[in-house]
Amino acid sequence: MSVPTTSLKERLRADLTTSIRDRDKVRAGTIRMVLSAISEAEVAGSEAKELSEQQVLDVVIREAKKRREAEEAYAAAGRAELAEREQAESAVLADYLPKPLSPDEVAAIVAEAIAQTGAAELGPKGIGKVMGAVTPQTRGKADGAAVAAEVRRQLSATK
Repeated sequence: MSVPTTSLKERLRADLTTSIRDRDKVRAGTIRMVLSAISEAEVAGSEAKELSEQQVLDVVIREAKKRREAEEAYAAAGRAELAEREQAESAVLADYLPKPLSPDEVAAIVAEAIAQTGAAELGPKGIGKVMGAVTPQTRGKADGAAVAAEVRRQLSATK
């Protein structure tokens, strides 16, 4: 029996210990926040459950998105010091996210999904069908709004 690679949750716990030892307050605080969000997700609902690797990744993605949105809001309100803190937390979370897809990779995935689903004949009405096929491939690797825009662009070009 082979030893599985460490899970994301185990990696977060190990990195928390290291960041505390290194006295890296930003990293330790950010990792604590993510582990807390994971724990909350595990006990949410009628009974506690262990999250799958994908569900843990989804929590990290959700927390990273919150940091980006908060950074934008603070920057727009002229609160540079708070925006910088959110940006620093975002940078820590980026270490735990999959490598982002380039716009060309997103375009290729969308084109393939349009061909597989046959949505080209539907034109813009086929967005839901294509997004259903594309989302599992791009989750956490590309911004959903950017993916939807690419789907719309390609579908409108086919009709």
